[in-house]
Amino acid sequence: MPDSRPRWPGGSTAGPAPSTLLLSGVRLSDGRTADVLIGGRRIEAVGAPGSLGTQGARLDLRGYLLLPAPAEPHAHSDTALTASPEHSGAHTADGIRRRATEAALLQLSHGATALRAQVRVTTGTGLAPLDAVLEAGRSLRGLMDLTVVAVAGPLTGRAGADGLALLRDAVDRGADVVGGRPDLDPDPGGHAEAVLGLAAGHGLPVDLHTDADDPALLARFAAMAGEFGPGVSLGPCGGLSRLPEDTAAAAAGRLAAAGVTVVCLPQGGCAGSRLRNAAPAGLLRAAGVRLAAGSGALRDATRPVGRGDPLEAAYLLAAQHGLDAAAAYEAVSATARAAMGLPGVRVEAGSPAELLAVRGDDLPGALSLAYSRIVVHRGRVVARTGAVREYRDPGTGSAHGDRDPGSGAVRENRGLGSGAVRDASARGPAGVLGLPRQGRTGPGGEL
Repeated sequence: MPDSRPRWPGGSTAGPAPSTLLLSGVRLSDGRTADVLIGGRRIEAVGAPGSLGTQGARLDLRGYLLLPAPAEPHAHSDTALTASPEHSGAHTADGIRRRATEAALLQLSHGATALRAQVRVTTGTGLAPLDAVLEAGRSLRGLMDLTVVAVAGPLTGRAGADGLALLRDAVDRGADVVGGRPDLDPDPGGHAEAVLGLAAGHGLPVDLHTDADDPALLARFAAMAGEFGPGVSLGPCGGLSRLPEDTAAAAAGRLAAAGVTVVCLPQGGCAGSRLRNAAPAGLLRAAGVRLAAGSGALRDATRPVGRGDPLEAAYLLAAQHGLDAAAAYEAVSATARAAMGLPGVRVEAGSPAELLAVRGDDLPGALSLAYSRIVVHRGRVVARTGAVREYRDPGTGSAHGDRDPGSGAVRENRGLGSGAVRDASARGPAGVLGLPRQGRTGPGGEL
């Protein structure tokens, strides 16, 4: 198969990686200001500003908050962006690959360095969507990690044998996770049992797409998951919010005891859901359930709006579900990564260099106004997004900011300002750090 990974200036596939990268003057979540030294794919040291030397590339991050990079545990990559006129009718294999790639790059720009893509594998779709998303994932190597869930159709009843054979073929083709939609099967319990059995035989994790509105069925899922062991996720579980509180709390307790991770969608249900409710995040956390949060649908026919932004998911958990900012961000970062089988990330020596720098002073502020972001994957800056605000000059010239000549406006740089790259070699003709530019140029500059 030809190498289809993105080409960088000079012809390489991943861009030249400096031996070290110094993130200087960044604010940490505990309020300290520090320098962070990255060597290869890991953080080498965290120290006081100016204490780690100046060799190698240096990125001035004064005014930025440094966080472990979030991950996206529930994306519908095969249907993403189908509501966009630009992609209308793009349901061919090549169209799915292009949409999945564009959606993943959008989510990368928001900070997600890992993404779990839910892809339908039914007798109606065949394996073409799976192959297309797998190809998109291969093309993004070096920028982000994309894993694929093969989401089965009916596995019992008249169509069950064909559905199970197709799911086996999907695993043989390279699906990373075995998934299913038990709510759409004539025998939901039998469906879950078939998914878990296939996954156990191949040593793969399980991701079941369910509304979780049937307490008896949910108890059965929890029992089977407990026997399976670690590696079972359920989501989006919006039906739990429709159950009486004591019933939902009892169901949550069973899920916690079984070690199941619930992946909720704070923006509401997605293409594979009958319900549009979000799961009761506070109740689940109070019961001890491992709670991750994802974005779900991204501008598809069932939900034509959406940003695919992990920080928006965390914001909604804090704003609408009562979680504090730290717990909300944990759901889109540490717990999401654990649900996806990825190592934990901390801003400390020895940790994987999977990082997100957000313009802001603290986590609540970052979740509220996260306009400018710099994303680090495997020790390299792989995406950068900035924003510029402009205000009309009141006419006296006394307003603070840089006047844009001839515009009569005051410019407040909220994006790349003090976070400019100091190492000239990091710039390239294709864009900052040699990254291909994405987006449009408007009156406020390139975003």
